[in-house]
Amino acid sequence: MTNSSNKYILMVMTAVLLSACSVTKKYERPATLSTDNLYRDQTSADTTTIADMPWQSVFKDEKLNALIQKGLDQNLNLKNAIENIIQARASLSQSKLAYYPTLQLDANATHTKQSEAGLNFPAGININTLTTTYKLGLSTSWEADIWGKLSSSKRAALASYLATDAAKQAVQTQLISDIANNYFLLLAYDKQLKITQETLESRIKNVETIKDLKEGAIVTGAAVVQSEANQHAAEVLIPDLKRSIRETENAINILLAQAPGPIDRGELGSQIVPENIAVGVPSQLLQNRPDVRQAEFNFRVAFESTNLARTYFYPSLTLTASGGFSNLELKDFFSNSIFYSIIGGLTQPIFNQGKNKLRLTTAQSQQLQAYNNFQQSLLTAGSEVSDALYSYQMAVEKEDSRAKQIEALEKAVDYTQQLLEYSSATNYTDVLTSEQNLLAAQLSGINDNLQKLQALVNLYRALGGGWK
Repeated sequence: MTNSSNKYILMVMTAVLLSACSVTKKYERPATLSTDNLYRDQTSADTTTIADMPWQSVFKDEKLNALIQKGLDQNLNLKNAIENIIQARASLSQSKLAYYPTLQLDANATHTKQSEAGLNFPAGININTLTTTYKLGLSTSWEADIWGKLSSSKRAALASYLATDAAKQAVQTQLISDIANNYFLLLAYDKQLKITQETLESRIKNVETIKDLKEGAIVTGAAVVQSEANQHAAEVLIPDLKRSIRETENAINILLAQAPGPIDRGELGSQIVPENIAVGVPSQLLQNRPDVRQAEFNFRVAFESTNLARTYFYPSLTLTASGGFSNLELKDFFSNSIFYSIIGGLTQPIFNQGKNKLRLTTAQSQQLQAYNNFQQSLLTAGSEVSDALYSYQMAVEKEDSRAKQIEALEKAVDYTQQLLEYSSATNYTDVLTSEQNLLAAQLSGINDNLQKLQALVNLYRALGGGWK
């Protein structure tokens, strides 16, 4: 080959490579909305965040941790998410193998009977119209990745795999959150049931006391009836609480992928929260929140799909080769039977009913949608952090006031009961009101504690904790 030919080939290859650079674009992380105020009123520059803590350190209840671990081992949604990863990994491997040529083995025997009249040969020529051809060969095909079609497909498959992995992490963080929230709810129901049962016992005794006071003409029959109604008001709360306990246990069992049954658990009053509830800075959501990362990977899939759509406007270069043995006689199969062919083909789309243009338009639109979804996921994450953090702060703020309220109402119940027994300055309506207010405040205090614990769980999940 002459030097001029070599130069010509080099010039063509250089032109091809330069053209390829302009066909597909290099991926860069898309611009996001400002994250400065995503947490609303939280302007700390400290990057310490509870999202970096393992869930075993966030939750101190060993029975809760045992349930979470069982959920991670058995939950069916999490198992399906893992299967999605396996499928995405297979697709990624398949995209990598597209760089290599295909290789096929072909072995066949063809028995053919032709028509003498159809051959239209002159009379007197003896023609064998019945033949059997034996063939054994290999064929291969390879497409050169000139315009980045295969590269874009591989990068899209990689981004899809990473998105699937992030989706599994999101399922895991949600699972931990659901188990913990239901566990604390179960403890709250237990505590409310215990207080209600203790209140019922007290009111049953109170009915007997009121009956004795009526015998002494200190109160009227109306007070007896009111005390009995007050007793039944406590009784009617118990079946609903038991039903809620049963339903919450069943909900936890679903998360654990096991049949309905009792849940081994601790007590609400023994729960310990981390001393430092640190949230870090909003920009950390880009790395810590699995759903935000999944949204970005989905955008990258759409970006590479747009790259892929651009390559369809350019010619494809395919090399095919085949070779082997072919003979009419099986006994002489390898004698003078070798055949082969090598074909290099260049296919340039000219008119394709507008499919290439519409394919690109669709890909660009889907890329814009993926970008919007990415932005939306970041806004949602920031809002969830803000809501959970504020809920936690408000629950803490209520603790002191609620404790003082309950203490005051306990004294009010004692005072009114004593006044009712030893003085005519009060009546049973005062006792009834103070008792009802006390029970309501005690149940609300339990809900305050539940709000604090669940806000911690939701904050941990909103910050992206639980998957590392």
